[in-house]
Amino acid sequence: MSVMPAGTEARPSRWRAGLGRLTAGAALLTAVALLPWLSGNDPALTVLRARSADQAPTPAQLASVREQLGLDEGPFAHLAHWLGGLPQGDAGTSWVSGEAVLPQVTSAFAVSVTLTLGALVVTIAVAALASARTLYLGSRRRLNRGTGAIGVAVLAALPKFLLASLLATVCGVWLGWFPSSGWEGPSSMVLPSLALGVPSGAVIGGLLDRSLPAAFNEPWARTWHANGFPPHHLARQALRRALAGVLPQLLPTVVGLVGGAVAVEKIFNIPGLGRLALEAAIAQDLPSLQTATLALVLLGVVAGLLIHALRRALLGPALRDGALPALHAPPLPRGRCTRWAAGACAVALLVLVVAGLLRDPLHLDTAARLLPPSAAHPLGTDSLGRDLLARLGHGALRTVGVALVVTAVCALTGLLLGMTAQVGAGLTEVVSTMPAVLAGMLTTAVTGPSASGAALAVCLVGWTPYAAQAAALLEQERAGGHLLASLSLGAGPCHLLRRHLLPAVLPGVLRNALLRLPTTVLVLASLGFLGLGEQPPTAEWGRLLSENQPYAELAPWTVLCPAGALVLLSVLALSGTDAAAVRRPTRSGKAVTEPLR
Repeated sequence: MSVMPAGTEARPSRWRAGLGRLTAGAALLTAVALLPWLSGNDPALTVLRARSADQAPTPAQLASVREQLGLDEGPFAHLAHWLGGLPQGDAGTSWVSGEAVLPQVTSAFAVSVTLTLGALVVTIAVAALASARTLYLGSRRRLNRGTGAIGVAVLAALPKFLLASLLATVCGVWLGWFPSSGWEGPSSMVLPSLALGVPSGAVIGGLLDRSLPAAFNEPWARTWHANGFPPHHLARQALRRALAGVLPQLLPTVVGLVGGAVAVEKIFNIPGLGRLALEAAIAQDLPSLQTATLALVLLGVVAGLLIHALRRALLGPALRDGALPALHAPPLPRGRCTRWAAGACAVALLVLVVAGLLRDPLHLDTAARLLPPSAAHPLGTDSLGRDLLARLGHGALRTVGVALVVTAVCALTGLLLGMTAQVGAGLTEVVSTMPAVLAGMLTTAVTGPSASGAALAVCLVGWTPYAAQAAALLEQERAGGHLLASLSLGAGPCHLLRRHLLPAVLPGVLRNALLRLPTTVLVLASLGFLGLGEQPPTAEWGRLLSENQPYAELAPWTVLCPAGALVLLSVLALSGTDAAAVRRPTRSGKAVTEPLR
């Protein structure tokens, strides 16, 4: 781990970053090639069932499939043959359909990239709205109160598949504004772009809104304001300064929109790359899965290089010369509304858990299926007649506990890898391209379907946003002039790490982790819904969303109740973090609550 400032150490060689990308990409493709053999299932049986699900396989048919696909040669021979055909533009033929793989992947990739561009527009728009108040008041030196985390937390906690179902039903079916299914033109991308972009924009906007006060607190901003510079000049420069730390979050966001939007693609019947990769993994169609994975890896590397170049252009020569001023956000007091909302969320969650624990979450009553909320069932019943309040209450500790542990492991792993050299950057770019569903299938092949296997799968890929953020914040802090002053006074690496680098990185990573806490719950639930994680009849919030999503139109309370619980959890977590930031003491031991003036 390097703690030397950027202006005093040799520039890291680019070959180390390239080596990290190459190593991580090769490891990922090798793991994908081993999937049929790791799963313990007969690949010939899986392929035969994918070709004709109603056909009862015979030993002769299985032997014919093995011979046709050359399964006896082993995974590495298949991988070498597939890699050898890529320079000639031959990615092999599908084991299921028998058609060429490259045209299928190219078409799905084009659809996913188009959808991602639309989702990015929505993401940027939502992020701009989330940070507009801070940008406006900060540029006029009137930012004397922090923004509430309520709106950002609510939008960030929205399940994408639930939002997609709601938009498809209301705007597509009931109102007929946009197509609710298919991919026929620009109008077909409006609703899925909203479903994907709104939660992502809330996460990006929340991080940007948190960074802007620190930019407005820099000496240049006070000097410009005192000399009468127009507010829009201050706003533009502060946005440029704050964006540099938030921009790396776009890498996992972009790749996640391309490869991880499986649920949204299914709801809107979109032939995208994520859906193609998932179907290929389930059918163990190795050529299609390898080609889709390679496309995602290349996308991640290109996106990472572009974002890195844009970020360095935003920061300018100061990043190279070690002349960046340090970003220190003033602890702005929160309004009463935020405090009241945090208290209300805590009370509501406590009542929900206590009342639910007094009920039986496994009691089945088929005569009481999908009942609306009533005195007997305050939150209604699900499709099997089970009390939703009981299932929410009994699933609270398990849901929150597992999600917190997974989020803590991901954040710690991302922090450690983000503070390494540029090899960590290449690793982050590649691993961020791997959908959690694919990681779940790889871990399940080794551990079997279980809650621990699903948690391990999320930990394998969930650290990338924190690593990208930690690396960006660390690079900025190392380029600050105050580190040169500390070194000239004899400060060692441990002192720099403890007194400068970690305090600059940890608060941002923590807030990012809390913003993504509901997403972790939903990813774990999606793995369980596919049979890769938590198994029924476990009462777990994310699983309740997945199980009841088909009944969202008929019985909306079955999904609104667990979604509301996730929103309460998100608002409470962010409000608690903001309260802790306000009370954070300075080095002299006194709390700083002075507004920007």
